[in-house]
Amino acid sequence: MAHELFSLERKRIAITGAAGHLGSALATVAAEAGADLYLIDRDAAGLDSVALSLGVRGKGSVDVLVADLEDGYSREALVGVLGSKTTQLDGIVHNAAFVGTSELEGWAVGLRDQSLETWRRALEVNVTAPFHLTQLMLPLLEAASAPSVVTIGSVHGIVGPDWRLYEGLEMANPAAYAASKAALIQLTTWLATTLAPSIRCNSVSPGGLERSQPSKFVTRYGERTPMGRMGSEKDIVGAVVYLLSDSSSYVTGQNIVVDGGYSSW
Repeated sequence: MAHELFSLERKRIAITGAAGHLGSALATVAAEAGADLYLIDRDAAGLDSVALSLGVRGKGSVDVLVADLEDGYSREALVGVLGSKTTQLDGIVHNAAFVGTSELEGWAVGLRDQSLETWRRALEVNVTAPFHLTQLMLPLLEAASAPSVVTIGSVHGIVGPDWRLYEGLEMANPAAYAASKAALIQLTTWLATTLAPSIRCNSVSPGGLERSQPSKFVTRYGERTPMGRMGSEKDIVGAVVYLLSDSSSYVTGQNIVVDGGYSSW
C-alpha cells in the first residue's frame, strides 16, 4: 500500500533543468519510481548523460528535449515537440533556475552594482518561464486524470539573507534571485486556486544546498541551522515525489520548506 501511494508508475512527468544537480537527482528518483520522463535543459550533453544513467536504473521511458527557457520562442517550440511525443502530462517540475555565477557582470555584487540585465534574466527564467510553460502545457495537463505542477522555490524567497554568513567571502545573494523565487511561490499559489480542482500546484523551497562553497560558509550555515548542516539533493527529492504522487491528492497551494529549520528563527 505504501509503495503504491508514492509510486509514479505510468505517470508522464516533465522536469526542467534536468541536467543540473537537483534536476538530475529528481530525474533519478522519479525514474526509479516508475515515471515516463521528459527531461528538459539547454545542456544537451548533460541531458544525454542523465538519460544514459537512467537507462540502467529507471523503469519507464526517457525522452530528452533541449531548450533555452530564457527565450519565449524556444519555450513554444519545446511544447510543440513535447506535444508530438505525448498526449498528456501527469506532472511537471519547474526546476530550471537562473542562478548566475560570480563571473557574471552585475550579479554577484553589492546592491549598487546589481544590473537590470541580470535582474530581468533572473525573472525571465525563474518566474516567466514557469508561467509560460504551464500556460502552454495546460492542454496536456488537462488530459491527465490527476495532474500535479511542482515549482522549486527557495528559502530565500521567504526570508531575507543573513549577511553574517557571507562576511569576508567572495559570495553574494542577489536581490533578483530572492525576488524571483518569492514571485514563483506566489505564482504557484495563484495557479493552485485558479486550476483547482483538476490540477494541483505546490512549491518545494529548499534551504542552502552544499555545493563546494567555502568551508567557512558551510560551517557558518550549519551553525545557523537547527539541523546543524547544509542540505543536499537527497533531502529535497522526497518532497517533490510526494507532491507528484497520489499520496498528496488533497494537497494544493502549499509551499513545503525543506531547509533544516533555517527559516524557523
